[in-house]
Amino acid sequence: MKKHNFNAGPAILPDYTYEKCIEAIKDFDNTGLSILSVSHRSKEFDAVMDNAVAATKRLLDIPSGYSVIFLGGGASTQFYTVPYNFLGKKAAYLDTGTWAMGGIKEAKLFGEVDIVASSKDKNYSYIPKNYTVPEDADYFEICSNNTIEGTEIREDFDCKVPLVADMSSDIFSRPVDVSKYSLIFGGAQKNFAPAGVTIVIIKDSFMDKVVRPVPTMANYKVHVENNSMKNTPPVFPIFAGLKTMEWMEQSGGVKEMEKRAIARSSKIYDALDSSKLFKATVEDPQDRSRMNICFVLKPEYSELETAFLDLAKQRGLVGIKGHRSVGGFRASCYNALPMESVDALIDTIHEFEKAH
Repeated sequence: MKKHNFNAGPAILPDYTYEKCIEAIKDFDNTGLSILSVSHRSKEFDAVMDNAVAATKRLLDIPSGYSVIFLGGGASTQFYTVPYNFLGKKAAYLDTGTWAMGGIKEAKLFGEVDIVASSKDKNYSYIPKNYTVPEDADYFEICSNNTIEGTEIREDFDCKVPLVADMSSDIFSRPVDVSKYSLIFGGAQKNFAPAGVTIVIIKDSFMDKVVRPVPTMANYKVHVENNSMKNTPPVFPIFAGLKTMEWMEQSGGVKEMEKRAIARSSKIYDALDSSKLFKATVEDPQDRSRMNICFVLKPEYSELETAFLDLAKQRGLVGIKGHRSVGGFRASCYNALPMESVDALIDTIHEFEKAH
């Protein structure tokens, strides 16, 4: 039975990436060595790193004056690395969910945190609007896509202070005006690589604003100056990420990724909005995530949750159960998810409705 991978991360990657990784595990670039065993100092892996940086810059149309680095570990490491470098007196944060709060918690270790707005009052089911960012903040940080709660910010803000964005779960899913940001970071395991690497895009002039002595491994400038090689980099995830970026370029780039994301998410939201049993947890279409579609059974049918999960499993739907902190269901629709899987989910929803 075919499996339909809706996991929130690590998540589905293109078949192209799987095939290229299998080849490289057996023999990387005709070296006679596996990509799992090759030296990160070899000329062959140097080329991988250089090509990954170049592909990132092409895909996101990154202007001059920015650097791209690949760091080991998950994006949560950036929750403390950003304030460690840049929070002198005060930073501003937008509270839109679990991962935004992760950044806020770490930033409070380094200075004052101004939460300019929060959607906690309605279980993070919307994106706050009409707030003011203090002009004396060292930076303003947002989480562009809230994986657990199913909301997304797709606007590239004009901001009078340096703008920082956690784009872990929607990077490469749409065009981004990188010039609006001073720093973008994202864990790779949501949309373009296996777990183990985090991508950071940083404005070179922003690195001059470091406010305190920073340990070597938490110092962005050190990683930029050493081409992400100061620490042994996560070789295999970077290689896989490069292959995914090649696939994206061959498929039409981030504009095509956005077109596909709109098609997938619209189809599922339409099914939910017309359903007698289910409803999306985010009501405003403007705030709905294209990447992580969260939904629940209507209150009068809530006792059927286990039954739907059982049917989803029987139909090959993997990873549909909502995050343990919120319950319900979640369909994560990253770049590599085929429309066939979307149709399988919708068919399962309709089948369940007919039975109940």
